[in-house]
Amino acid sequence: MAIGTGEQAREKRRAIVAEPGFERATPHEARTLLAPDEPPAFEIINDGGSARLLLVCDHASRRIPRRLDNLGLDELALRRHIACDIGAADVTRRLSALLDAPALLASYSRLVVDCNRHLNDPTSILAVSDGEFVPGNHDLCTDEKEARAQAVFHPYHDGIRRRLQQFLDSGIVPAFIAIHSFTPIFNRTSRPWQIGVLWDTDPRIPVPLMEKLGRIPGVVVGDNEPYSGKAPADYTIDHHAEPTGLPHVSIEIRQDLVSTPEGADRWSAILGGVLREILADEQLYSFLEPVAGQ
Repeated sequence: MAIGTGEQAREKRRAIVAEPGFERATPHEARTLLAPDEPPAFEIINDGGSARLLLVCDHASRRIPRRLDNLGLDELALRRHIACDIGAADVTRRLSALLDAPALLASYSRLVVDCNRHLNDPTSILAVSDGEFVPGNHDLCTDEKEARAQAVFHPYHDGIRRRLQQFLDSGIVPAFIAIHSFTPIFNRTSRPWQIGVLWDTDPRIPVPLMEKLGRIPGVVVGDNEPYSGKAPADYTIDHHAEPTGLPHVSIEIRQDLVSTPEGADRWSAILGGVLREILADEQLYSFLEPVAGQ
């Protein structure tokens, strides 16, 4: 596998900067979906961090725009994993501080629109999520779906794209890490993994990450478990990192381990220590050219 430099690197940079749709016109429906006093589509923290790394958290929040009236759900339903990745935002914030890295977190629930799904994917806006009927997502028209995309999905991903461009404008090829969490039980089956490393064709971060985590007593690591980085439905990594060859990985942590501040502290410290070693490798910060035939 060849690492691109020189003209190849410049081509990669141009591909990111010139991506269609970087500046979008916002329709009236999108402007009125979020009230003026509601948060924007994403939050960026530690923007001036010194690490050559961007952390992202697609499912950081359970917030629903007021106009959508909680999508007809009660507070109990909105506290479930269907609304957000429990503990993922806390871990992302802690890693941002530990690694001195900028982090970008989605401000609205995956139930509004899932920022880690293609907009044409049937799971982008779920009318039923893990057995929970979501009244506000039933029988949406095209305009209603587009309003959500314009208010939440596109600004979030444009924010990621702009932050990556800032790195590139500074002559830095950044690492890109997405933080998620998963339920300890799915379909009545217990999941033994404490942490999952999701990846496809770029081994630069995932392989040493699994090796180092696997050496820690008591830590059970999943290689593309409980989900796979090869899954076509995922969007964020596939859209921002894989096409341009940025070093990247998606990390899943079991929710019962990070649902408390103490748990989030512990697993952030474990991850932060391991990632700090990996990110110290100067060879990491280059574009990875696709393998022939892929």
